Amino acid sequence: MEHAPCISQIATLLADPKRSAMMWALMDGSARHTEELALMAGLSPSSASAHLGRLSAGGLLKVEARGRKRFFRLTAPEVGAAIEALASATLASAPQDIPDIFKRAAPLAKPRPSASPLLRARLCDDHLGGTLAADLYQRLLDAGWIEQFDQRVTVTLKGATQLEARGVFIQALAHRNGKVACACPDWSERRPHLGGALGAALLQLFMQSGWLNLPMDSRALQLTAAGQREIHRFAKQTEVEMAL
Repeated sequence: MEHAPCISQIATLLADPKRSAMMWALMDGSARHTEELALMAGLSPSSASAHLGRLSAGGLLKVEARGRKRFFRLTAPEVGAAIEALASATLASAPQDIPDIFKRAAPLAKPRPSASPLLRARLCDDHLGGTLAADLYQRLLDAGWIEQFDQRVTVTLKGATQLEARGVFIQALAHRNGKVACACPDWSERRPHLGGALGAALLQLFMQSGWLNLPMDSRALQLTAAGQREIHRFAKQTEVEMAL
């Protein structure tokens, strides 16, 4: 037990709803000034400044002085990853939501937060998350490249053949530790995206192809013009296939 990491300090800092709201506003890797964060969290500038001071002293935020204003951003991508993990855990721990996460039907309409690159495409551990990833997962199902039974995801023979043609070899992925494929709950979409070794391999393929870029100090992935075209038609069925 003496070597266990002490997480109580960070847990205490994130437990306050106002502080967590300001941290959430910085999840896209941006730097925001005190007044903007105060407005987002529903605080006065003086109260926001006090909370931001605690988050900075705790090592979760770093401060940049620009003239008379102070701008705050997450200290490292690992901080954002920890916050997203907590968001995913909150989603996974809600029993009433679990059946909806894994339905193949489109999710019910819901209020959406303001548009953010983080919602469209982001790092989720070692694979792709966000709207782009959830849409891709559904296309993989519809095209018959993967199959899902309860929460178990398998790659079909058709999927293995199609992926091999694109340089992704399922047999090689099977030798890695962990699952080849799994349904990872997406906190922003309330539906799954693809995790496991295959999810990581596809993200690597997309980035090596120049379809996605990862800016410094951010977990929000940038979709290039080529990526906008190629990823949206990845695993998309042709009219002939849909007629069969």
